[in-house]
Amino acid sequence: MSQITESLSLFLPHYHHSHTQYDSKYHALWQFMHAEPRPVFTLTVLQEILDVQARVKRYLSEQAGQADDVRYLILASSVPDVFSLGGDLALFADLIRNQDREHLLAYGQLCVECVFNNHTHLGIPHLTTIALVQGSALGGGFEAALSSNVLVAERSASMGLPEILFNLFPGMGAYSLLARRLDMVRAERFMSSGRQYGAEELYEMGIVDVLAEDGQGVHAVNQFMRKHARSSNGLQAIRQVRERLAPLLMQELQDVVTIWVDAALRLTDRDLRTMGRLVAAQRRLTQRQEEDTLSSEEFMQERACA
Repeated sequence: MSQITESLSLFLPHYHHSHTQYDSKYHALWQFMHAEPRPVFTLTVLQEILDVQARVKRYLSEQAGQADDVRYLILASSVPDVFSLGGDLALFADLIRNQDREHLLAYGQLCVECVFNNHTHLGIPHLTTIALVQGSALGGGFEAALSSNVLVAERSASMGLPEILFNLFPGMGAYSLLARRLDMVRAERFMSSGRQYGAEELYEMGIVDVLAEDGQGVHAVNQFMRKHARSSNGLQAIRQVRERLAPLLMQELQDVVTIWVDAALRLTDRDLRTMGRLVAAQRRLTQRQEEDTLSSEEFMQERACA
Protein backbone atom coordinates (compact mmCIF):
# COMPACT_ATOMS: atom_id res chain seq x y z
CA MET A 1 0.00 0.00 0.00
CA SER A 2 1.30 3.43 -0.91
CA GLN A 3 2.10 5.75 1.97
CA ILE A 4 1.46 8.98 0.09
CA THR A 5 -1.63 10.77 -1.06
CA GLU A 6 -3.38 10.16 -4.34
CA SER A 7 -2.31 13.59 -5.59
CA LEU A 8 1.00 12.02 -6.64
CA SER A 9 1.07 9.00 -8.92
CA LEU A 10 4.45 7.83 -7.65
CA PHE A 11 3.97 4.60 -5.70
CA LEU A 12 6.01 3.95 -2.56
CA PRO A 13 5.64 0.73 -0.58
CA HIS A 14 5.03 0.46 3.14
CA TYR A 15 8.35 0.93 4.91
CA HIS A 16 9.28 -0.46 8.33
CA HIS A 17 11.82 2.06 9.65
CA SER A 18 10.51 5.19 7.94
CA HIS A 19 7.33 6.76 6.66
CA THR A 20 6.65 9.00 3.68
CA GLN A 21 4.22 11.85 3.13
CA TYR A 22 3.63 14.01 0.07
CA ASP A 23 2.74 17.68 0.39
CA SER A 24 1.01 18.71 -2.84
CA LYS A 25 1.06 22.42 -1.91
CA TYR A 26 4.85 22.56 -1.99
CA HIS A 27 5.46 19.56 -4.28
CA ALA A 28 7.46 18.10 -1.41
CA LEU A 29 8.05 14.48 -0.48
CA TRP A 30 8.91 13.93 3.17
CA GLN A 31 10.63 10.83 4.54
CA PHE A 32 10.46 10.49 8.32
CA MET A 33 12.97 8.07 9.84
CA HIS A 34 11.92 5.93 12.78
CA ALA A 35 14.50 3.18 13.27
CA GLU A 36 14.13 0.48 15.88
CA PRO A 37 15.30 -0.48 18.44
CA ARG A 38 17.51 2.63 18.41
CA PRO A 39 17.32 5.75 16.18
CA VAL A 40 20.43 4.92 14.17
CA PHE A 41 21.11 4.06 10.55
CA THR A 42 20.17 0.42 10.52
CA LEU A 43 20.61 -1.48 7.29
CA THR A 44 16.83 -1.26 6.91
CA VAL A 45 16.82 2.56 7.18
CA LEU A 46 19.61 2.84 4.64
CA GLN A 47 17.84 0.54 2.21
CA GLU A 48 14.58 2.47 2.62
CA ILE A 49 16.29 5.80 1.97
CA LEU A 50 17.94 4.36 -1.13
CA ASP A 51 14.62 2.92 -2.29
CA VAL A 52 12.88 6.29 -2.01
CA GLN A 53 15.76 7.97 -3.82
CA ALA A 54 15.69 5.40 -6.64
CA ARG A 55 11.91 5.60 -7.08
CA VAL A 56 11.86 9.40 -7.09
CA LYS A 57 14.74 9.57 -9.58
CA ARG A 58 13.08 7.07 -11.89
CA TYR A 59 9.72 8.84 -11.62
CA LEU A 60 11.13 12.29 -12.36
CA SER A 61 13.33 11.01 -15.17
CA GLU A 62 10.68 8.95 -16.94
CA GLN A 63 7.52 11.00 -16.39
CA ALA A 64 8.28 14.03 -18.54
CA GLY A 65 4.79 15.49 -18.10
CA GLN A 66 5.02 15.16 -14.32
CA ALA A 67 8.64 16.16 -13.85
CA ASP A 68 7.61 19.02 -11.55
CA ASP A 69 5.60 16.81 -9.17
CA VAL A 70 8.47 16.55 -6.70
CA ARG A 71 10.56 19.68 -6.26
CA TYR A 72 11.75 18.98 -2.73
CA LEU A 73 12.87 15.74 -1.06
CA ILE A 74 12.99 16.15 2.71
CA LEU A 75 14.62 13.88 5.29
CA ALA A 76 13.34 14.23 8.86
CA SER A 77 12.65 12.07 11.91
CA SER A 78 9.53 11.07 13.81
CA VAL A 79 11.56 10.17 16.92
CA PRO A 80 11.14 12.93 19.53
CA ASP A 81 14.30 14.98 20.04
CA VAL A 82 16.42 12.79 17.75
CA PHE A 83 17.17 13.20 14.05
CA SER A 84 19.60 10.28 14.07
CA LEU A 85 22.31 9.05 16.43
CA GLY A 86 24.37 7.92 13.46
CA GLY A 87 25.85 4.61 12.42
CA ASP A 88 24.88 1.29 13.96
CA LEU A 89 27.71 1.11 16.52
CA ALA A 90 26.59 -2.26 17.87
CA LEU A 91 26.86 -3.71 14.37
CA PHE A 92 30.22 -2.00 13.85
CA ALA A 93 31.62 -3.50 17.04
CA ASP A 94 30.56 -7.03 16.08
CA LEU A 95 32.01 -6.72 12.58
CA ILE A 96 35.27 -5.25 13.90
CA ARG A 97 35.70 -8.00 16.50
CA ASN A 98 35.17 -10.56 13.76
CA GLN A 99 37.47 -8.62 11.38
CA ASP A 100 34.64 -8.78 8.84
CA ARG A 101 35.94 -6.30 6.31
CA GLU A 102 33.49 -7.32 3.60
CA HIS A 103 30.32 -6.49 5.53
CA LEU A 104 31.78 -3.38 7.16
CA LEU A 105 32.70 -2.04 3.72
CA ALA A 106 29.26 -2.97 2.34
CA TYR A 107 27.60 -0.96 5.14
CA GLY A 108 29.84 2.02 4.45
CA GLN A 109 29.14 1.88 0.74
CA LEU A 110 25.39 1.98 1.39
CA CYS A 111 25.93 5.09 3.51
CA VAL A 112 27.99 6.95 0.95
CA GLU A 113 25.53 6.05 -1.80
CA CYS A 114 22.77 7.71 0.26
CA VAL A 115 25.01 10.72 0.90
CA PHE A 116 26.04 11.10 -2.74
CA ASN A 117 22.49 10.79 -4.04
CA ASN A 118 21.23 13.34 -1.54
CA HIS A 119 24.05 15.83 -2.09
CA THR A 120 23.71 15.65 -5.89
CA HIS A 121 19.89 15.86 -5.62
CA LEU A 122 19.59 12.53 -7.49
CA GLY A 123 21.05 14.17 -10.60
CA ILE A 124 17.73 16.00 -11.11
CA PRO A 125 18.47 19.72 -11.80
CA HIS A 126 15.20 21.10 -10.40
CA LEU A 127 15.14 18.91 -7.26
CA THR A 128 16.31 20.29 -3.91
CA THR A 129 17.07 18.06 -0.95
CA ILE A 130 16.39 19.30 2.58
CA ALA A 131 17.19 17.93 6.03
CA LEU A 132 15.15 18.99 9.06
CA VAL A 133 17.04 18.43 12.30
CA GLN A 134 15.00 18.49 15.49
CA GLY A 135 17.06 17.27 18.42
CA SER A 136 20.31 15.31 18.10
CA ALA A 137 22.14 14.54 14.87
CA LEU A 138 25.36 12.73 15.70
CA GLY A 139 27.98 10.97 13.62
CA GLY A 140 26.32 9.55 10.53
CA GLY A 141 23.18 11.45 11.45
CA PHE A 142 25.06 14.72 11.09
CA GLU A 143 26.64 13.47 7.84
CA ALA A 144 23.17 12.71 6.46
CA ALA A 145 21.97 16.20 7.36
CA LEU A 146 25.10 17.79 5.88
CA SER A 147 24.58 15.93 2.61
CA SER A 148 21.34 17.79 1.94
CA ASN A 149 21.32 20.88 -0.25
CA VAL A 150 19.62 22.76 2.58
CA LEU A 151 20.03 22.05 6.31
CA VAL A 152 17.23 23.36 8.53
CA ALA A 153 17.63 23.00 12.29
CA GLU A 154 15.63 24.03 15.32
CA ARG A 155 17.46 26.23 17.78
CA SER A 156 17.80 23.53 20.48
CA ALA A 157 19.18 20.95 18.03
CA SER A 158 22.70 19.65 18.63
CA MET A 159 25.03 18.13 16.08
CA GLY A 160 28.48 16.64 16.21
CA LEU A 161 30.92 13.94 15.21
CA PRO A 162 31.86 11.85 18.26
CA GLU A 163 33.86 9.18 16.39
CA ILE A 164 37.23 10.47 17.64
CA LEU A 165 36.12 9.52 21.17
CA PHE A 166 36.55 5.85 20.23
CA ASN A 167 39.65 6.51 18.12
CA LEU A 168 37.95 6.62 14.73
CA PHE A 169 36.80 9.32 12.30
CA PRO A 170 33.49 9.93 10.49
CA GLY A 171 34.05 8.18 7.17
CA MET A 172 30.74 8.51 5.34
CA GLY A 173 31.18 11.98 3.90
CA ALA A 174 31.82 14.34 6.81
CA TYR A 175 35.27 15.47 5.66
CA SER A 176 34.17 15.99 2.06
CA LEU A 177 31.01 17.86 3.03
CA LEU A 178 32.53 20.01 5.79
CA ALA A 179 35.52 20.94 3.63
CA ARG A 180 33.11 22.28 1.01
CA ARG A 181 31.13 24.30 3.56
CA LEU A 182 34.18 25.44 5.56
CA ASP A 183 37.71 24.47 4.54
CA MET A 184 39.99 21.50 5.22
CA VAL A 185 41.62 22.98 8.32
CA ARG A 186 38.33 23.82 10.04
CA ALA A 187 36.82 20.52 8.89
CA GLU A 188 39.64 18.63 10.60
CA ARG A 189 39.31 20.71 13.76
CA PHE A 190 35.59 19.97 13.77
CA MET A 191 36.08 16.21 13.39
CA SER A 192 38.93 15.94 15.87
CA SER A 193 37.10 17.86 18.61
CA GLY A 194 34.47 15.18 19.21
CA ARG A 195 32.18 17.83 20.69
CA GLN A 196 28.53 18.59 20.05
CA TYR A 197 27.65 21.96 18.55
CA GLY A 198 24.43 23.88 19.01
CA ALA A 199 22.36 24.77 15.97
CA GLU A 200 22.90 28.51 16.50
CA GLU A 201 26.67 28.07 16.53
CA LEU A 202 26.50 25.96 13.37
CA TYR A 203 24.32 28.60 11.73
CA GLU A 204 26.97 31.25 12.46
CA MET A 205 29.60 28.91 10.96
CA GLY A 206 27.56 28.55 7.77
CA ILE A 207 26.80 24.86 8.27
CA VAL A 208 23.14 25.26 9.16
CA ASP A 209 21.29 27.15 6.41
CA VAL A 210 18.01 27.93 8.18
CA LEU A 211 17.69 28.37 11.94
CA ALA A 212 14.18 27.71 13.24
CA GLU A 213 12.64 28.29 16.62
CA ASP A 214 11.89 25.18 18.64
CA GLY A 215 8.72 23.47 17.48
CA GLN A 216 8.72 25.51 14.26
CA GLY A 217 10.96 23.31 12.13
CA VAL A 218 8.29 22.15 9.71
CA HIS A 219 6.98 25.70 9.39
CA ALA A 220 10.52 26.88 8.64
CA VAL A 221 10.90 24.23 5.92
CA ASN A 222 7.57 25.30 4.39
CA GLN A 223 8.60 28.95 4.54
CA PHE A 224 11.92 28.14 2.89
CA MET A 225 10.20 26.23 0.07
CA ARG A 226 7.78 29.08 -0.49
CA LYS A 227 10.61 31.62 -0.82
CA HIS A 228 12.84 29.27 -2.78
CA ALA A 229 10.12 28.59 -5.35
CA ARG A 230 9.93 32.30 -6.20
CA SER A 231 13.64 32.45 -7.07
CA SER A 232 14.27 28.82 -8.00
CA ASN A 233 15.79 29.52 -11.42
CA GLY A 234 18.47 31.82 -10.06
CA LEU A 235 19.14 29.75 -6.94
CA GLN A 236 19.46 26.53 -8.90
CA ALA A 237 21.88 28.23 -11.29
CA ILE A 238 24.00 29.36 -8.32
CA ARG A 239 23.98 25.78 -7.02
CA GLN A 240 25.02 24.56 -10.46
CA VAL A 241 28.02 26.91 -10.40
CA ARG A 242 29.01 25.73 -6.92
CA GLU A 243 28.81 22.11 -8.02
CA ARG A 244 30.95 22.93 -11.04
CA LEU A 245 33.60 24.61 -8.90
CA ALA A 246 33.60 22.02 -6.09
CA PRO A 247 32.09 18.80 -7.48
CA LEU A 248 31.60 15.87 -5.15
CA LEU A 249 32.50 12.61 -6.86
CA MET A 250 31.29 9.19 -5.81
CA GLN A 251 34.84 7.88 -6.15
CA GLU A 252 36.00 10.37 -3.50
CA LEU A 253 33.42 9.08 -1.02
CA GLN A 254 34.24 5.46 -1.82
CA ASP A 255 37.97 6.06 -1.32
CA VAL A 256 37.34 7.71 2.05
CA VAL A 257 35.02 4.97 3.27
CA THR A 258 37.71 2.41 2.40
CA ILE A 259 40.15 4.35 4.61
CA TRP A 260 37.46 4.35 7.33
CA VAL A 261 37.05 0.57 7.13
CA ASP A 262 40.80 0.00 7.39
CA ALA A 263 40.98 2.33 10.39
CA ALA A 264 37.97 0.67 12.04
CA LEU A 265 39.55 -2.77 11.76
CA ARG A 266 42.58 -1.47 13.69
CA LEU A 267 40.52 -0.46 16.75
CA THR A 268 41.62 -1.99 20.03
CA ASP A 269 39.52 -3.67 22.72
CA ARG A 270 39.74 -0.43 24.69
CA ASP A 271 38.32 1.51 21.74
CA LEU A 272 35.52 -1.02 21.35
CA ARG A 273 34.64 -0.74 25.03
CA THR A 274 34.27 3.02 24.56
CA MET A 275 32.05 2.36 21.56
CA GLY A 276 30.02 -0.03 23.71
CA ARG A 277 29.45 2.68 26.33
CA LEU A 278 28.04 4.94 23.63
CA VAL A 279 25.69 2.16 22.51
CA ALA A 280 24.54 1.74 26.14
CA ALA A 281 23.92 5.48 26.35
CA GLN A 282 21.84 5.31 23.16
CA ARG A 283 19.78 2.49 24.65
CA ARG A 284 19.12 4.46 27.83
CA LEU A 285 18.07 7.47 25.78
CA THR A 286 15.70 5.31 23.76
CA GLN A 287 14.15 3.79 26.87
CA ARG A 288 13.51 7.23 28.36
CA GLN A 289 11.76 8.34 25.20
CA GLU A 290 9.53 5.31 24.70
CA GLU A 291 6.64 6.79 26.67
CA ASP A 292 6.74 10.00 24.63
CA THR A 293 7.18 8.44 21.21
CA LEU A 294 4.40 9.12 18.71
CA SER A 295 3.47 6.85 15.89
CA SER A 296 4.56 8.11 12.46
CA GLU A 297 0.96 8.94 11.59
CA GLU A 298 0.38 10.89 14.83
CA PHE A 299 3.66 12.71 14.34
CA MET A 300 2.79 13.86 10.86
CA GLN A 301 -0.73 14.88 11.86
CA GLU A 302 0.77 17.02 14.61
CA ARG A 303 3.35 18.54 12.24
CA ALA A 304 0.69 19.24 9.62
CA CYS A 305 -0.65 21.93 11.92
CA ALA A 306 2.73 23.69 11.96
